[in-house]
Amino acid sequence: MKKFNFRKVLDGLTAASPVGSSGGGSGSGAGGGSVHPGGTAGAAGTPREEIQETLTSDYFQICKTVRHGFPYLPTALAFDPVQKILAIGTRTGAIRILGRPGVDCYCQHESGAAVLQLQFLINEGALVSACADDALHLWNLRQKRPAILHSLKFNRERITYCHLPFQSKWLYVGTERGNTHIVNIESFILSGYVIMWNKAIELSTKTHPGPVVHLSDSPRDEGKLLIGYENGTIVFWDLRSKRADLRAYYDEAIHSVAWHHEGKQFMCSHSDGSLTLWNLKSPNRPFQTTIPHGKVQRDGKKPESCKPILKVEYKTCKNSEPFVIFSGGLSYDKPCRRPSLTIMHGKAITVLEMDHPIVDFLTLCETPYPNEFQEPYAVVVLLEKDLIVVDLTQSNFPIFENPYPIDIHESPVTCTEYFADCPPDLIPVLYSVGAKHKKQGYSNKEWPINGGAWNLGAQTYPEIIITGHADGSVKFWDASAITLQMLYKLKTSKVFEKQKVGEGKATAEIVEEDPFAVQMMYWCPESRIFCVAGVSAYVIVYRFSKHEVNTEIASLEVRLQCEVEDIITPEPETNPPFTDASSQLPSLKSLSGSTNTVACEGTMKDSIPCLSVKARPVRMPPGYQADLIIQLVWVDGEPPQQITSLAVNSAYGLVAFGNCNGLAVVDFMQKTVLLSMGTLDLYGSSDPYQRQPRSPRKSRQFAADHVNGHCTSPTSQSCSSGKRFSSADVSRANRRGPGRPPFRKAQSAACMEISLPVTTEENRENSFSRSRSSSVSSIDRDSKEAITALYFMESFARKNDSAVSSCLWVGTGLGMVIILSLNLPASDDLRQSDPVMVSPSGTILTLKGAVLTFACLDCMGTLTHRPYEVWRDPHSADDGDKTRKRKLVMHSPSSSQDMGDHQFAVICSEKQAKVFSLPSQTCLYVHNITETSFLLRADVVTLCNSVCLACFCANGHIMTLSLPSLRPLLDINYLPVTDMRIARTFCFTNEGQALYLSSPTEIQRLTYSQEMCDNLQDMLGDLFTPVETPEAQNRGFLKGLFGGSGQAFDREELFGEATAGKASRSLAQHIPGSGGIEGVRGAAGGVIGDLTRARIALDERGQKLGELDERTASMMASAEAFSKHAHEVMLKYKDKKWYQF
Repeated sequence: MKKFNFRKVLDGLTAASPVGSSGGGSGSGAGGGSVHPGGTAGAAGTPREEIQETLTSDYFQICKTVRHGFPYLPTALAFDPVQKILAIGTRTGAIRILGRPGVDCYCQHESGAAVLQLQFLINEGALVSACADDALHLWNLRQKRPAILHSLKFNRERITYCHLPFQSKWLYVGTERGNTHIVNIESFILSGYVIMWNKAIELSTKTHPGPVVHLSDSPRDEGKLLIGYENGTIVFWDLRSKRADLRAYYDEAIHSVAWHHEGKQFMCSHSDGSLTLWNLKSPNRPFQTTIPHGKVQRDGKKPESCKPILKVEYKTCKNSEPFVIFSGGLSYDKPCRRPSLTIMHGKAITVLEMDHPIVDFLTLCETPYPNEFQEPYAVVVLLEKDLIVVDLTQSNFPIFENPYPIDIHESPVTCTEYFADCPPDLIPVLYSVGAKHKKQGYSNKEWPINGGAWNLGAQTYPEIIITGHADGSVKFWDASAITLQMLYKLKTSKVFEKQKVGEGKATAEIVEEDPFAVQMMYWCPESRIFCVAGVSAYVIVYRFSKHEVNTEIASLEVRLQCEVEDIITPEPETNPPFTDASSQLPSLKSLSGSTNTVACEGTMKDSIPCLSVKARPVRMPPGYQADLIIQLVWVDGEPPQQITSLAVNSAYGLVAFGNCNGLAVVDFMQKTVLLSMGTLDLYGSSDPYQRQPRSPRKSRQFAADHVNGHCTSPTSQSCSSGKRFSSADVSRANRRGPGRPPFRKAQSAACMEISLPVTTEENRENSFSRSRSSSVSSIDRDSKEAITALYFMESFARKNDSAVSSCLWVGTGLGMVIILSLNLPASDDLRQSDPVMVSPSGTILTLKGAVLTFACLDCMGTLTHRPYEVWRDPHSADDGDKTRKRKLVMHSPSSSQDMGDHQFAVICSEKQAKVFSLPSQTCLYVHNITETSFLLRADVVTLCNSVCLACFCANGHIMTLSLPSLRPLLDINYLPVTDMRIARTFCFTNEGQALYLSSPTEIQRLTYSQEMCDNLQDMLGDLFTPVETPEAQNRGFLKGLFGGSGQAFDREELFGEATAGKASRSLAQHIPGSGGIEGVRGAAGGVIGDLTRARIALDERGQKLGELDERTASMMASAEAFSKHAHEVMLKYKDKKWYQF
């Protein structure tokens, strides 16, 4: 992507004038601008000039790196038996090419048209794709990022089937009208040779034979072409004599045709579930007809019809019976039977049932030559949501263990986290505990799709991706060096009791489907503490252990509801905190109709959690083991609101989480609730602003019609209005009247979609109002001030502090930042017994829009790591005092003495970023990131030993800002947010890496680092490697004499322009591709790259020579005409005298 120098101008402007303002953003239309207020307070003004920021716009560039996962909505399959690479086409116009692990390439047709069929040019490093827009494309695979060399767009015909004979440069193309065209693969020009449908069928036939569904040349004679038409007509066409050698008719529609390798027989599959075997010597009727899954009738009649056999393959073996493999064909009397692949080998019939519908399958054979014994060894089966390979060499047909990460979507992904440059010991540790859960029963042979070449690039730091899923599972993936391999799977639902069937309406669950769906994750790689927030309003804290343990699971219940107030006054403390507000509640309808508000006995639910934790001891295998479960409970018949923010700190031993009602802080070491408070109570007496104009009005109706395909920011959530309870007020229950409006059931986490609300004047008039609502817990009632961001760090809590202390920074949906002081026991010995005190510091900061992220920089501008506890195994065999003592790292990389007398707090909301100097709390820098949109994700990340703020905006822009000065470094309109999936899964990490879920089944990784863009070619795998094409078997004298046609078949002579003439220009349009010399620059180096360049240069030279020939012929014709005319003039005046002229 081209970079503009405008960003360098911005760098220069900011450096030249540190005080003042620079408006206009980065030319992206995002409405950004930086403001650098003048004036200094205390020591806040001096550090600005001291910090030398090293990052400039030259360090940044956006490009996609690699795509992982199963190709979404697959439609086509192809395999190169010599190169041993597999290609999969999709309904969205994408092609995925797979080889050995690490060789995984994604390319996309610009048109986005569905891929109908794929054909490899076997061992040529090229691929032909036929798309639903009736275009053929030739892809060059001799470079790491394939590019299109040629395209041919048909204008008057619809493509239905293609066939490319082995080692041929002429592609047969069948159409919907029943015609067959021939395309030269090298020039991508249509031949004048056409097999018209009315010439192929008999003149006496009165009906159209239908579209071409099959094309193949005879294994015995390349000059004969077998054409299958949909209505059951088969034509054996002699290409030389341009007439039909034979015609066969069957009264059932044809779906596919397969040859016996000797070329004397072929098999057809039909719409009635039958297989017919035909002999070329007697084409009047099939000499064998079978319905493999049809019931045999008692009276000897034809077996009953079955479902269509969509594809059949007929593969021969030298030392055993042939294989007949087909998909479909099951009987209609078993409607619930799963999709199946049937393997017939001799008299044995094996039915392999699949979990998903079969899209296509291919039999892998030892030879690429169609006229030899095929010797099949495996079947690749492409399913709608999976790819499996069956081993045919073993009698029980086991499947191969798939090395690709194609099971990302095993349960729908609900959230992701990405960690680059994490501790190097984590990957082997996670793999060691995950390897024990490997499945058994796979084939003992190696994965057969092993083409291409891949090696580790220069990038060697470890990377881990974590995915949370709708069934409550969490998967840890090794993502180092642009590969993806699953390390470990954690099932969070195992700590809860399974709901019995039939209890749906009587339970306290707040979601009908996927009650265990993972909504948020928080991981501390150094301490290996892992925390999960679920959709049913619970938090689980996990510790990592290498030892199996059998123990009871500790659990806590927390009441977290907030008070309803008709009018929020500027003095919130004047309102009694627990007044009966039931009469003030507006009458609002539920959005979902039936709810789970009232139990079947008619009693109001109160103080019960949504799920039941297992009360008995639970066996926990090595890996992540549940340490504590915290559940929010129902209050006065209203369910708990879903969790909107989560943070955990291993050094403090605390976990904090918030929702739209308030904040809870729990000590997971002592298993006690420290704080459970409504958001308004967190301000105490320090409410710094008039609340009335900034709070959502009672009458405001938030967007409730959630239209898929649009997106709003998911951080602040509209939620139910309940009462405020702190942890001490558990006895104040049942104050609500029985007429409380019911809570809307949350949607399934697997399909969390959100919508952009209509912008109204009422929304615009208030900069602090939330501009969006999340459908996960949206209801059509009042919105409260949600807790949207939490951050534990060592910082200055108050203005007059002289030293840093333990703090919890709390960000809300209205842009408020509240700092809570944490008073921890002084010594480690007292940590298990003395209470931890949490109290408001009185410090409150403000931003526009919901707060998304926090970070802290030391006085030198270096990112300060959160305090953490060094990991120790909680179930270690050695329980000595020395081993049990906690080892804490409070300040990294600096020690407390080197922290200096100030630090920088970086806060980013969905609208703007601010940098504050602490302890003075002076706002040093402000950057208004966007006015017309909002941020979905913001992360403070390290890059090239420096630090920056990376932002992803709902309008598709990716931006980076320098720290601490918030200079715009990058702003590119990269990705339109088409649905909630992208918004929910987009995340940045260190070293210029990011990812998002590009489809329900695929993870797209990208980089915003110029250095990684430059090195990407070295990291990608080679799709093409030099491999000798196997030699054809010696057929022997007699077979050569009697087995074939005896004469060589010259396709060039038959289909070339000299014989066949030119095709009509209006029939198809040739479009040159982008994969010329420019594309080869990214190809593999050495001999292959040189050969590719030479080949393309020769093609171009041949094209120029052809043009030169045409010009020369034209000049010769012109010269000949001139010579003839001159000769005539000479003859006319030859005998005349000079005076007769």
